[in-house]
Amino acid sequence: MPVPLTMRLTIHSLYSYPVKSCAGIRHDQIQVSGAGLEYDRHWVIVDAHGVFMTQRQHPRMVLIQPRPQADGLWLQAPGQDDCFAPVIGDDAAPVPLSIFRSPTLGADQGDAAAQWLSQFLGVPCRLLHVHPQAHRLASLQHVTHWIQTHPDWPDTFLPVNRHAFAFADGFPFLVTNQHSLDELNGQLQADGHERVDMIRFRPNIVLQGLEPYDEDHLAGFRTQGLGFAFVKPCARCPIPNVDPLTGNTAAEPGRTLARHRQFEQGVLFGVNAIAALPEGEHWLRVGDAIEPEFDF
Repeated sequence: MPVPLTMRLTIHSLYSYPVKSCAGIRHDQIQVSGAGLEYDRHWVIVDAHGVFMTQRQHPRMVLIQPRPQADGLWLQAPGQDDCFAPVIGDDAAPVPLSIFRSPTLGADQGDAAAQWLSQFLGVPCRLLHVHPQAHRLASLQHVTHWIQTHPDWPDTFLPVNRHAFAFADGFPFLVTNQHSLDELNGQLQADGHERVDMIRFRPNIVLQGLEPYDEDHLAGFRTQGLGFAFVKPCARCPIPNVDPLTGNTAAEPGRTLARHRQFEQGVLFGVNAIAALPEGEHWLRVGDAIEPEFDF
């Protein structure tokens, strides 16, 4: 479907979340691979039983500010001294865990990080980094279905077992539409509620120039020679109800979103995606032009 020439379609913003369910980082530019944005969900916090932790049960996690670097991870949080956790990986024994029944492997990052996190969150927990032996794949069912129903797209999304990633919920990318948030914020304000920021929905790539909820009708998009396939709509959990500045929870924006975006798959906002990237190093930048592929 052709896009009107007056409509400027670009990347609005970029976010990564180095530690699953902790604070995000906004980027002007960031390196990207088929596994996601650089460092995105490369660390995860697990409880005393080895179960991964999220803001669903521990909203204070959003107050933990991670700053990744090549040799480790800095952690900051209110009322605590900064903590540096050097990456322990190559020689570490693999720790099995599952992310929503999807098995993978982590590497324990030591007692200092565990004690720091346990003190802040008030429960015993450990920090894991993605293990070098880990090979967790995006849903073969969804990826295969997308490839079969879009034969006109380049075959660079094949084979289906190439889309490995770290500790994100189910796919290496989450893409949202800024104008969808604008519409939701208008609905919130009409009912006397405060506007919310996009980071509550924890996207990686935010697009602008589309009509509200056009993402429902896209097969994906291209930018700078890279292809992104929208393989599954994103059903939302209560995490957008956590205020990223305070860690407090409330009924909004989830209640208003559910009133307007309830579907058979759940309350939908954003789309899960995989990427097809040529060989070499690739970057995404705010302002990069995008070419949407409508699925009509």
